[in-house]
Amino acid sequence: MNRKMIFYVVGQIIKLEALLMVLPMACALIYGEYRTLLAFGITVAGALLVGCLITLSTRKCDRTIYAREGFIICAFAWIAMSAIGAVPFVISGDIPSYTDAFFETVSGFTTTGASILASPEPLSHGALFWRSFTHWIGGMGVLVLMMAVIPTNNDRSIHIMRAEMPGPIVDKIVPRVRNTATILYLIYVVMTFVLTLFLLAGGMDLFAALTHAFGTAGTGGFGIMGDSIGSYSPYIQWVLTIGMLVFGVNFNLYYLILIKKFKQAIRSEELWVYIAIVVISVTVIAGNIASMYPTVSETVRYAAFQVASIITTTGYSTTDFNLWPGFSKTLLLMLMFIGGCAGSTAGGLKVSRVVILGKTIRRELKVMIHPRSVPSVKLDGKRIDDTTKNGVCSYLALYIIVFAVILFFLSLEPFDLETNISAVAACFNNIGPGLSGVGPMANYSAYSAASKYLLSAAMLLGRLELYPLILSFSPSTWIKK
Repeated sequence: MNRKMIFYVVGQIIKLEALLMVLPMACALIYGEYRTLLAFGITVAGALLVGCLITLSTRKCDRTIYAREGFIICAFAWIAMSAIGAVPFVISGDIPSYTDAFFETVSGFTTTGASILASPEPLSHGALFWRSFTHWIGGMGVLVLMMAVIPTNNDRSIHIMRAEMPGPIVDKIVPRVRNTATILYLIYVVMTFVLTLFLLAGGMDLFAALTHAFGTAGTGGFGIMGDSIGSYSPYIQWVLTIGMLVFGVNFNLYYLILIKKFKQAIRSEELWVYIAIVVISVTVIAGNIASMYPTVSETVRYAAFQVASIITTTGYSTTDFNLWPGFSKTLLLMLMFIGGCAGSTAGGLKVSRVVILGKTIRRELKVMIHPRSVPSVKLDGKRIDDTTKNGVCSYLALYIIVFAVILFFLSLEPFDLETNISAVAACFNNIGPGLSGVGPMANYSAYSAASKYLLSAAMLLGRLELYPLILSFSPSTWIKK
């Protein structure tokens, strides 16, 4: 176990976070919010000091990264980022309680969008900018950003990318990991810029366009208005609907399109299943809620927006879907678990895992009927090896166990089962709003401090796909071998 190297990378991450806080500082300066400016200034100075002390004391270390170190770096970096990122909210007084600020910051970085705020409108512009910017940073990944901007001495940092990037299979799209990270972030930046232009064209001011673009690109869902997206025009709602769905697609497909490998991109089985799920869900829900709205176009818009928001685990809302019929709410709850595509900024189990699980079950049924047959499981025409299949099944089993444990402890709270189940589902799958007491027009402020930390852990577990956080706090991981 290379402990020095682990803390060296975490120190680099802390310094990078300090530099990223310069943007909300600039925003606070533009709006003349000097208390917020001071809060970020103090945090930046403290983060730089801590980061420099860590990196200077660990700089003489072997920089080789193996799988175990990759998982631990990933977990520690995300916890450190969240712990430091909460400080400006407390110092500025925007969110006086550190527990609440930590919950809000974890929700931001993990692109969950769950909030303890009844309304975000009283917050300063600097705090609102940072709140939404954490979505954008966490969407593609904190460590992927670090690999894109900080030179690495070896190419074993693929272990970091695999620990942080969502999905059952993570590979380099070009030979060098740093180049892969850079390409992914360039695509991410360009797509965010294009989305911002479309929002500006719809009449949004620059601040609103940027914050909503950050939330959509990171599939996070923090809004700057109390009713989320409800008060914006149909044009804005459709732009965000399409934006959420676009960012829920595997970014590797955008790279394939960029290098003109259109046929390979279009052949993606996960993409077509993702599209099919969205189209079917929108059609079914629109039919189910048709009597609640005056026109077909309004009905379809609400259904499409909410399906896009839930399956991509963004969490924006245009209407209180808590009032929808039980059938539509159940379908939305199912979409919470499916999530977006692997390699996207969305959370959930991921469509690729659902496809592999479905095909694995079908394969087992065939073997039961024809014991001598040896059918294979394929995805995009390629055979899925046993390691990947076993990994997907193991992940699902661990997912169910962790979900049940979190729900068990959360049930100590005096809320109904629907509230607690949807709260765990919404936080664990990085969605944000749930049902009943944590619905789109409610928040998580009523939960106790202990439960807020529990749900914060659920958000981190969901975003990092369980293993990094679990392995980092397992004693066997730290035993030298």
